[in-house]
Amino acid sequence: MVQVTFKGNPVTLVGDQVKVGDQAPNFTVLTNDLKEVTLNDFTGKVKLISVVPSIDTGICDAQTRKFNEEAAKLDNIQVLTISVDLPFAQARWCAAAGIDNLQTLSDHRDLSFGDAYGVHMKELRLLARSVFVIDSSNTITYVQYVPEVGEHPDYDAAIAAARAAK
Repeated sequence: MVQVTFKGNPVTLVGDQVKVGDQAPNFTVLTNDLKEVTLNDFTGKVKLISVVPSIDTGICDAQTRKFNEEAAKLDNIQVLTISVDLPFAQARWCAAAGIDNLQTLSDHRDLSFGDAYGVHMKELRLLARSVFVIDSSNTITYVQYVPEVGEHPDYDAAIAAARAAK
């Protein structure tokens, strides 16, 4: 079982953690214009999924900007950032930050993604910082649950895993 802390305090993760080799669980999230999308909407593409507690905070902002910058260099890889922020807030933040190489998705409605990937922090109703790479056949090829929510993920390892996935 993965242990995650928020400001040094342990949090309860709801759902089952996924691991490399698992078939990626399906989920339903919302686009910035409130359309439902699922994992199946990205079948046939490699997916790098960056998960942040709230896009409008320091490390989440930096993480999203870093993956947006890298997304411009990643051919045939769909980069997604998922948080529980409202779709309107995500759209406003992306416009202000010039984010245009990745897609932000909201799990605010029912925490479908958070529960399916074991990143729903029960005490906070936020998602734990994590990164997943899913290949074109929807098999998980990389997983990082960041142990302390206030720390950065391993960007280089996630990007290398996305490049290596087919």
